Amino acid sequence: MTLYDELVARGLIAQVTDEDVVRDLINNGKATFYIGFDPTADSLHVGHFMTLCLMKRLQMAGNKPIALIGGGTAMIGDPSGKTDMRKMMTRETIDHNVECFKEQMSRFIDFSDGKAMIVNNADWLMKLNYVDLLREVGPHFTVNRMLAAECYKQRWEKGLTFLEFNYMIMQAYDFYTLFQRYGCNLEFGGDDQWSNMLAGTELIRRKLGKDASAMTITLLLNSEGKKMGKTVSGAVWLDPKKTSPYEFYQYWRNVGDQDVIKCLYMLTFLPLEQIDEMAKWEGSQLNRAKEILAYELTKLVHGEEEAEKAQVSARQIFSAGAGAAENMPVTELTEEDLRDGTIDVMGILVSAGLTKSRSEARRAIQQGGVQINGEKVTDIGLQFAPEDINKEDFVIRKGKKNYRRITFKK
Repeated sequence: MTLYDELVARGLIAQVTDEDVVRDLINNGKATFYIGFDPTADSLHVGHFMTLCLMKRLQMAGNKPIALIGGGTAMIGDPSGKTDMRKMMTRETIDHNVECFKEQMSRFIDFSDGKAMIVNNADWLMKLNYVDLLREVGPHFTVNRMLAAECYKQRWEKGLTFLEFNYMIMQAYDFYTLFQRYGCNLEFGGDDQWSNMLAGTELIRRKLGKDASAMTITLLLNSEGKKMGKTVSGAVWLDPKKTSPYEFYQYWRNVGDQDVIKCLYMLTFLPLEQIDEMAKWEGSQLNRAKEILAYELTKLVHGEEEAEKAQVSARQIFSAGAGAAENMPVTELTEEDLRDGTIDVMGILVSAGLTKSRSEARRAIQQGGVQINGEKVTDIGLQFAPEDINKEDFVIRKGKKNYRRITFKK
């Protein structure tokens, strides 16, 4: 099976232009391809994970990845999939996030000996002269065609700013620049980026001729990634300081029965034949599939040792419940978490990351889904002083599988 056929079999490819050319490029290791990452936070998250796995697969086959960090486009913000304009970030915040992305990407992609590149589009976008850009790029875009793009339709009724309207042009200019500077001949992206990606291909062909070797391929990344990258308690980050290896493992261990096989196909590097066999599993066998998924992905992100520790801890906690407190992730409260010397149970749930808000914590308690040291909590106003928390193991549980050991730092 060729690499392209494997990508299809794993359910990754949604749409592609110039399919025969693209197939030849990636199957024979001739693609120099890029995927863009807007640095809107100081850590990559599970929504980026599928993209990174794809880049790794292609690099293993001899293709050259370019990780394009959107230090310039982040100054505007992509309107795709958004109902409101993104919050504007300072240049300092963007630069900090860019550095964090670079460090995390190195765990997935080999940047040694020119095998891959990280570039920041701020290097060229921030230097552009507005009039020069209009003259160079403007004649190749029609307003009618831009307004027909799905990414703009979603924002049309609420109001699309002129600032955001330029995003498509900037992304197209990225592809044009990467093609000229580095011979980049392929752009990959999520299905919500299709219009922006086609604009880049069209710009290159209009500027440099119809035979210019620039193609785009779009993969079912963002819609699936965003769906998988959110939990009740918020985003699942790749930075272990924001989401611990145990929490990362548990997230994948708790995916729905209907999603586990799809995740194994899309995200792991297990042979297709092995996953095909697991696709036949039913009932309790799916729990074993979830363990395999969680272990493989935790190993990929955090290393084999952390994956082993997370799996052992998860099994111990599952079998022993609150009795395995020493193996649980720990939330350390401080004076800042207290109000008048105490903290209520809703505050503990929020501080521990088990709920996103106090209102969500309230609902969880009222629905009978919260326990402390094995006892169901029924009083949403239940208060605890630091000495209550530290006098013995203090374990809070939300639902069946989400545990935290709570401590207080004096």
